[in-house]
Amino acid sequence: RTRISGVTDFPCVYDERVGLARTYFKPEGKLSYDSYVSALQKGRSYVTDGASHILDFTVNGVEAGTGNSEVSLKQNQRVKVSAKVAANLPDKQDEEGADIASRPLDQQPYWHIERARIGTSRMVKLELIVNGEAVESKEMAANGQWQDITFNYDLRESAWVALRIFPSSHSNPIFVLKDNKPIHVL
Repeated sequence: RTRISGVTDFPCVYDERVGLARTYFKPEGKLSYDSYVSALQKGRSYVTDGASHILDFTVNGVEAGTGNSEVSLKQNQRVKVSAKVAANLPDKQDEEGADIASRPLDQQPYWHIERARIGTSRMVKLELIVNGEAVESKEMAANGQWQDITFNYDLRESAWVALRIFPSSHSNPIFVLKDNKPIHVL
């Protein structure tokens, strides 16, 4: 079960500056290098460009990185996905922001909150990801304020579930097993 992390490989990936890609983690106990490594191994972290954040991500009350990030369901149960989410964009898109937003995804900067901006508004889309596919989304204001976001979703089969503001932040997955059946991703 893969866990994600991201950092700027300065100067190889970007030569602009360090810190364009970041991993935030939730330690268990004292803040230390060992608690950082443990949090990454367990999936108690998320990746971001630093302008959007996904905290306390849970599926049916199980927080990412706890209990093997695993939820067991009976066939007809729904999943309740929740998190505290924040994003921050300037009120109005400036010339530099418009330039970044208009670039193809294979041009730097690859991860930037301006690419998530909906049109020229101050809104972004938080997506519910199931087995790598965006299956639902909610628009949210990128005003720097924490927002409690909830999705209720009917999984057809066992799956991994995550949240993202593309391409600005992405949570680690939580693995949902329906009737103890394995996850199959094509």
